[in-house]
Amino acid sequence: MKTVSVFGLGYVGAVTAACLAHKGHRVVGVDVNPAKVEMVESGRAPVLEPGLDQLVREGREACRLHATTDPMAAVSQSEISFICVGTPSLPNGRLDVSTVQRCCEDVGRALQSKTGFHWIVLRSTVLPGTAKSLVIPSIEAASGKRLGVDFAVCANPEFTREGCAVVDFLNPPMTVLGADDADQLVPLRELYRGMPGQVFETTLGIAEMVKYVCNVFHALKVTFANEIGSLCNELGVDARAVTKIFLADTRLNISAAYLTPGFVFGGSCLPKDVRALSYCAKQ
Repeated sequence: MKTVSVFGLGYVGAVTAACLAHKGHRVVGVDVNPAKVEMVESGRAPVLEPGLDQLVREGREACRLHATTDPMAAVSQSEISFICVGTPSLPNGRLDVSTVQRCCEDVGRALQSKTGFHWIVLRSTVLPGTAKSLVIPSIEAASGKRLGVDFAVCANPEFTREGCAVVDFLNPPMTVLGADDADQLVPLRELYRGMPGQVFETTLGIAEMVKYVCNVFHALKVTFANEIGSLCNELGVDARAVTKIFLADTRLNISAAYLTPGFVFGGSCLPKDVRALSYCAKQ
């Protein structure tokens, strides 16, 4: 059993906290919003998510799940701190990581008075390099302590979807654990022991990037399907029948084919057919 603090009780944090408590760990959630803290303390989920209310209630009844607005208390009561705060887009598209920075500073200040080694796990969605350029310097500056000597920073991106986040957490297709020193992953291995799906241990930067690659590819799939559907409708073609046949090819269409970087776009067919379909769509 591990003792864990989870910073941020939105979708990612609330699900992470409740599910880890469900797995038998002692968890304290941290949020600046007293209403969310009060909801967890009273056994209610702070966000709407199927199955979450039950897990929060069970966690409170078993005394494995608590919540507070006090970062100092949360860090002092835990050996691992998950950062699960939001990273919204700014109007120009740039990622807003100000809440991540404030969270790191809170954790750092709490570490000033802590004597034992502490693990900080970045679960928020951030661009590659954020752990090294923002998270680690912020914690070191606020705590006066050093990476690798007093604390470790790891990455553990989440792959849950709103509406089925609890199911996704407990039955993940994969678990990604990132650290530039593999020895620092020991407590995370224990935390996720027995979880289904393949476990990948990698570097901080790769762990940060994998989350974006997955989301961008999902966006590509949604957009591709909708564009093909619209074009089929305009041409009087049954889009569902086209899709059914398209999905039947698991050698090239629904596979790892063409997804290794470095393969050149060209040949006699691909450029010509893309141009033809694009021209048809414009008409």
